[in-house]
Amino acid sequence: ATWCLRVLRRTRHSILREAMAPADLGRSALVPGIFRYLLRQTWRSQLWLLLGAALSLPILYATLELPKLIINNAIDSGHFPLRYGNLFLSQLEFLFILCFFFFFAMLANGSLKYLVNLYTGRVAEALVRRLRLTVHRTWRRRGRPGAPAQLIPIIAQEVEPVGGFAGEAFVRPVLQGGTFLTILIFMLVQDPILGAAAITLLPLQLMLIPTLQRRINALGRERVQEVRRLGALIGNDGSSSLDAIHRSFKRIQTIRFELYRRKFFMKGLNNFISHMTPFFFYTIGGYLVIEGKLSFGALVAVLVAYKDFSAPLRELFNYYQTMEDSRVRYEELRRFLASHTDPPAK
Repeated sequence: ATWCLRVLRRTRHSILREAMAPADLGRSALVPGIFRYLLRQTWRSQLWLLLGAALSLPILYATLELPKLIINNAIDSGHFPLRYGNLFLSQLEFLFILCFFFFFAMLANGSLKYLVNLYTGRVAEALVRRLRLTVHRTWRRRGRPGAPAQLIPIIAQEVEPVGGFAGEAFVRPVLQGGTFLTILIFMLVQDPILGAAAITLLPLQLMLIPTLQRRINALGRERVQEVRRLGALIGNDGSSSLDAIHRSFKRIQTIRFELYRRKFFMKGLNNFISHMTPFFFYTIGGYLVIEGKLSFGALVAVLVAYKDFSAPLRELFNYYQTMEDSRVRYEELRRFLASHTDPPAK
């Protein structure tokens, strides 16, 4: 709850900053806020992506439930033959039927995710092209101010991450967050204690990751500004000194190394916390099975589910990093276009 309030407070502050921004920034070819821009350009595609993500969640739950049914109701059960109306099924026949259902559920889940990912890439590439056209047209309309060395890094490097974020801006939190909640609900249905153990360390992650990410965002802004400064130095027709260019090289190297150090530290810390959860499963789950309060099939199903449980959570943290990086790049791109926009007619 504290983390959510902090996010809301930062959002409110960013809105106030946009309202108090200089007038020339408001005349940028891009609208304020990266999500507002993405919705304006790709809202129809986003609806199709969200529909595909929503359809995958019930299929995911089936892939979690069926292994438990196979172990408890087919392999470890003596109530055979089973009768369904006038049909009698032996233990082997029932096992094969459940296994085929499990196979088709996995096939459907994988196919649907493949289609969503493929369409995500299509949306991203379309927006990358649109952004490059916007930057280039604005630059040409102003009579090509400055050297091309300033334009090339923006079109080649800064635009691509922003456009790449377009495909996953809405579907990734829905798909990965929905996957996380689906697996958590499955764990809670099997045993509330195991479900609670799965999210015991989640508040710690929610406190640490955003704090570390803020410093990474600041370094990202410094890197973008330094790359532009280097482009300006190189494009000054030889008037810039070699010492100034070399100092810029050294500054970029220092910033990138600090980015690597902080990113890998955050990733390692997140992985360590994630791998602590199985300790609770083996301890608590083993105790419940020995005491007869939890079936062995349910424990196996929970352990299998947790193997996929950490993946969507890790994807959500990666999404937060990508979102912040794309937001910083988008705002820097807006500032660049605002400085090259035609002045308003008097």
